Amino acid sequence: MKRFTLSLLALTLAAGQALANTPNITALEKAARAEGQLASVGMPDSWANWKDTWRDLKTHYGLAHMDTDMSSAQEIAKFAAEKEQATADIGDVGEAFGPIAVQQGVSQPYKPSTWDDIPAWAKDQDGHWALAYTGTIAFIVNKQLVKDAPTSWADLRSGSYKVSVGEVGVASQANNAVLAAAFATGGNEQDLSPALDLFAELAKQKRLSLNNPVVANLEKGEVEVGILWDFNALGYRDQIDRERFAVVIPSDGSVTSGYTTIINKYAKNPNAAKLAREYIFSDAGQINLARGYARPIRAEKLSLPDDVAAKLLPAAQYAKARPIADGKAWEASAKQLPRQWQERVVIHLQ
Repeated sequence: MKRFTLSLLALTLAAGQALANTPNITALEKAARAEGQLASVGMPDSWANWKDTWRDLKTHYGLAHMDTDMSSAQEIAKFAAEKEQATADIGDVGEAFGPIAVQQGVSQPYKPSTWDDIPAWAKDQDGHWALAYTGTIAFIVNKQLVKDAPTSWADLRSGSYKVSVGEVGVASQANNAVLAAAFATGGNEQDLSPALDLFAELAKQKRLSLNNPVVANLEKGEVEVGILWDFNALGYRDQIDRERFAVVIPSDGSVTSGYTTIINKYAKNPNAAKLAREYIFSDAGQINLARGYARPIRAEKLSLPDDVAAKLLPAAQYAKARPIADGKAWEASAKQLPRQWQERVVIHLQ
């Protein structure tokens, strides 16, 4: 059988893009094949359908893969602590953590062939990071446990069910849940106080659950209302029981953000990591993410299969969702959030 080389990536580049303007994919593939493996962090099979991308990289390029799941902050800390003894090549972190990785000097740049398709707001000009997909903070509600499913943050405040938000101060998803609540309650990237007040009120009422809104806890019935990215909520719903859960974007406000790969500056398999990024931003890689309910950053350049498009929520639900307008302010707020969460919210759980 003829060895699979340039054809897949060449076919999945944006229509009309000249090969001469792309990176040297043939050389990159050869170098990646020689490395033969790729270690990721924070990119588990169940998150945004990474499993299909790992399958494709194995099938087409012979790259063996393993992942260790961890939060955005933990990924950067791991890169920084291990340095030349690196055990990870690539990670997936929340938007606010991309610039932090650059500041800490733990990333290396690579601009994929489809670089020009990525909006300027969603990428680092030097190629250290670029959002591959976006997500919007949503509610997932166990309809068997909650009679009146909330559709807004105001509903959360007046409800009687327990709310699970995850590891605020550690996980990007949980941090963005706080920002989404701030958008809906009069706050912004610089002022999270209204959201912290809301969660403090839930904590005082003993309605803030310490159970993470992950698929295992949802399946076991340990989460009544969870706050998480829409792509996770939709994926978990369909994985467990589509009829058992409701997924909604809060009608009074939410945040649309995204995730970026960061390639470890000290990666043992840097070419495999770069080839992975190349594939993630190709048409095939972007559709893989959409199959995991994530909204591909190159969506306007894609024609999604009907079955994939049918997985997503109606556009009307996103009317009050907005992207981060002040990245610098949000970056500063995210750094302060671990302490603020402990002092203003967790204290009421004790």
